[in-house]
Formats: sequence, structure tokens, C-alpha cells
Amino acid sequence: MRQRTKEWYKSGAPWIWLNAGAVSISVLMVIGLIGLISARGLVYFWPSDVLEGHYRESNGQEIPVLGEIDTVEIIPASRARDSGYTIEGDSEVTRYLIKVGNRDIYGADFKLVMEPFLTEVTYPEDVLVVERREWGNFYGHLKSITENGNVIAEGAEAKKLLPARLARSVDLFHQVRSIQKHEIGAINFQLEKLRLKKRGLELKGVKDPSAYAALEEEAKSLEQKYKQLREKMTELIVQSRRDSIIVTTITGQEITLPLAKVVRVHYPNAMGLWQKIGFYFEKLWEFVSDEPREANTEGGIFPAIFGTVMMVLLMSVIVTPFGVVAAVYLREYAKQGLLIRLIRIAVNNLAGVPSIVYGVFGLGFFVYFLGGNIDTLFFPEAQPAPTFGTPGLLWASLTLAILTLPVVIVATEEGLARIPSSIREGSMALGATRAETLWRIVIPMASPAMMTGLILAVARAAGEVAPLMLVGVVKLAPSLPLDGNFPYLHMDRKFMHLGFHIYDVGFQSPNVEAARPLVYATSLLLIIVIVLLNLAAIYVRNHLREKYRALEN
Repeated sequence: MRQRTKEWYKSGAPWIWLNAGAVSISVLMVIGLIGLISARGLVYFWPSDVLEGHYRESNGQEIPVLGEIDTVEIIPASRARDSGYTIEGDSEVTRYLIKVGNRDIYGADFKLVMEPFLTEVTYPEDVLVVERREWGNFYGHLKSITENGNVIAEGAEAKKLLPARLARSVDLFHQVRSIQKHEIGAINFQLEKLRLKKRGLELKGVKDPSAYAALEEEAKSLEQKYKQLREKMTELIVQSRRDSIIVTTITGQEITLPLAKVVRVHYPNAMGLWQKIGFYFEKLWEFVSDEPREANTEGGIFPAIFGTVMMVLLMSVIVTPFGVVAAVYLREYAKQGLLIRLIRIAVNNLAGVPSIVYGVFGLGFFVYFLGGNIDTLFFPEAQPAPTFGTPGLLWASLTLAILTLPVVIVATEEGLARIPSSIREGSMALGATRAETLWRIVIPMASPAMMTGLILAVARAAGEVAPLMLVGVVKLAPSLPLDGNFPYLHMDRKFMHLGFHIYDVGFQSPNVEAARPLVYATSLLLIIVIVLLNLAAIYVRNHLREKYRALEN
């Protein structure tokens, strides 16, 4: 028996099982983590039922409560007694965190209640949930609709007219936003370019009045267009303020809510399953396609998605050629010796440098030194306002390119080392030069390894936050780095990023409880973005691997 055990150990089977077990545990942990994030994040979009009841507080005062249950937890009775509640025995108590909304009235979105002291709980179908552009959700009952201050419908009639009135208001809001962001934004961009041209002529000492007159004439034309758009936008704003709704809180207080500040209205207790599913996907689409609002705790995160993908693509375009060229030189051209071994050690050590160090380097070298000199040489008319001498998309991409460069170099070198020397010798024996052999034979065969390095680089870069906080990422970017104004891709602009968005909402939000589900939802979306980018790279790598497998054989 002992002999068989020794033979079993010598065969290596225990280590195979140990490795398999470790891999299985790791996979289960990853699946469990993603499952937790998914469960906590995807529930954020589901329309929960709204309860109405009475609650007796620790001082004996009874108050009405209206809201949706956010979380449920079981706590020891002793903790409830410490809060001033009278509970017999050592049993456990259920505690609810109820989202009561109406922050502009109550001062807080949530309220903690003990289940034994919550009575007369019902779920009325006429409870209204109003999602506002400011102050979060409102929970109450619809009383009437007003037009220019005059009541035009009440009760059931108001409920019937509300969807059409709200759709009109939302459409007007989007028209105003479109004029602000696109048409007026384009005019402001062109006016700024004219100002810089005029300043450039002044710096060059141009005295010809005709040069300035042409700029002034163009500026007057743009200002006239701006005035017309401003008048149109003002008219739309006045139209959007026509309708309002009068709603009542659970305490009977009447509140007037302009529909211009309302995103959507729904009755969750009266919704069927299919209505809730439709509402769920409507909210999900808004999350991935709209802009954030309410200090990033409401609305969508499209600018952060766009910024993350754009930065990763630019980083990939920058890091791939530099990493490949460096690896080809180290493996194919450099004379192997002490210096090259030291360089390889340095490259491997760079992969372990904390990312914030790269951020400090990017801020000092790229932003202040390189960007500052670019402004001095090419944008003197914009001084003292910086153009490239400030954090932006270009510097963030370059910083992450340097951060991920060691990964690409190491992966490419390993791919080049796996190519048999006989293939190189055979190519040169047929008359090909060394450069032709590298370009047409060696590098294409090593391309799967290059793609592996790029996959690892993308996975790391997409999740980095610390360096980006120094070189270009902001809490809220007023415009995307890609638009319809020449040169279309504005490398000098700041941008939003999913990783920083998670940090900002999770740790800097003034309303932590309301932001917690959004943190999980954004984390899940970041994982999906990274997976999609990696799958695209893996597809390309597998295609290249199959293409050059015949040569390897």
C-alpha cells in the first residue's frame, strides 16, 4: 500500500488534482462574485411595490409611512432596545430600510423601521412614483393636472391625461438639450476658434484691417445664429413649463411638480408582470444610453462607457506597435548579454510598479512638460489657458500605454521565442532578407502571442482608476471627446470613466444608500465592457493562430 502511495506521488497525479481543485475554486469564486454583483445591480431597475402603513417610533409617536422596501435585515433584539424600542426577550427583530423619497420635504431618502412597530400595511394601486430630474423620487398620490396654473383635470381624469402631457414635456426637454449640446455647442466652438485666430494675428503683429474684418464678419454671422437658437430654445422652455401636477404626500401635504422636471411617472402597485418587465428594460436602456444626473446617482452612464472604450482603444493603438518593436529588437536584433538581461529584468519589474506612480509620471512628464511645451510652440494664442498642458484623453491613453507596455513586450518576446529557428533559416535560404523574414514570416506567426499581450493590457487598463484621476478623468464631462466639430476626436478633452464613476458614486456620493445599487450595476457593466473587449481580441488571436498553424507544423 505504501509502495503504491509513493508511486502515486511520483507520478504527479496529486499535483494535477491539486491544480484542478485550485482552478475550480477560483472559477467558483469568480462566478460567485459576478453573481453577487449581478443580483445586487440588476435589481436596481425593477419597479418595487410601494407600501403604505403606520409606524410607531421609539418615542411613542405614530407616523404614516409610504415607500418601497430597499433592504431587509435581521438584528438582535438588544440592538433594537439600544435604539429606545421596548422588545421583550432575546429574540431577533426584522428591520426594514424603506426608501420614502421626497428628499426636498423629509431631508432624507430612506428611513429605518422595525417590523413589529409597522402596522396597517397596504399596497394601494393609486400610489404614484414620480422620477424627477432633481431631488430624487417622489412618492404620493396624484390629485390634479394644471395648465398655466389652472386645474384642467382631477382624479381618474388626471391619471388618464398624464401620460400624454408628460410625453410632450419630455420631448420638449430633449429638444432643448439638443439645441444646447449640438447646435449652440457647435456655434460656441466656432466662436472660440475665431477668437483664437484673432489672437494669433495679434501675436504675429498683423496690421491689415481686412484680416480682422473677415473674422469679425464671420463672428457676427455666428452670433446672429446663436441669437436665433437662443430665442427658439427660450420658446421651448416656456412651452415645457406649461403643465404641472399637484400631488399629495402621505401626510396630506400638497406639492406642485412641474412636468418639465419630471422624467417618468408610474404606478408600481397597479403594474402587471409584463408591464414591470417593460419598465425594467426601459430603465436598463436609459442606464446605458443616457447622461447621469443628480450627482451621478440617477440617470445613465453612457459618457463613462464611451470614455472607457475610447481610452482603451487609443491605448491599444499606442502600446501595440511600441511593445512589438521593443520585443522584436530584444529578441531578434540585440546582442544577448548582460545589458539585455538587465533590460529584461527592468521590463519585468516595471510590470509590478504601482499604477499611481505611472499617474504621477504622466502628470509630470506628459501633462506639464510635454503638454506645456506643445502649448507654447503650437497654441500661443490660447495662453494662459492650457490646451494640451492639462489632463486629457491623450495623456490618459499614453499613461496607460506605458503602464501596460511591459505586458505586451513580455508576451511578444515569448511568442517570438517559440518560433523555431529553422523557419528563419529556411526563409533566408530561399533568398529573403532578415527584414523580410521578420515582416512576412516571424511576426505574423507570433501575432497570436501579441494579441495575448494586448488582451492582458486591455484587461488591466480598463479597470485602472488611480492614474486616471491625475491625467484626465473627471466626475462629469460636459461633452464627449468625439463630436461633429473638426477635428472630431478632441484628444485634449477630459472624459468620464466607468472605474472612476464607481469610485465617485460609491465613496463621494452625498446619498450613499441610494447610490449603492448603482455601484453594483456600474461594476457589472464595467465587467461586461472588459469581457467584450477581450472577446474581440481573443477572436482575432484565434483566427491568426489557425491561419499560421500550418506553418508551425
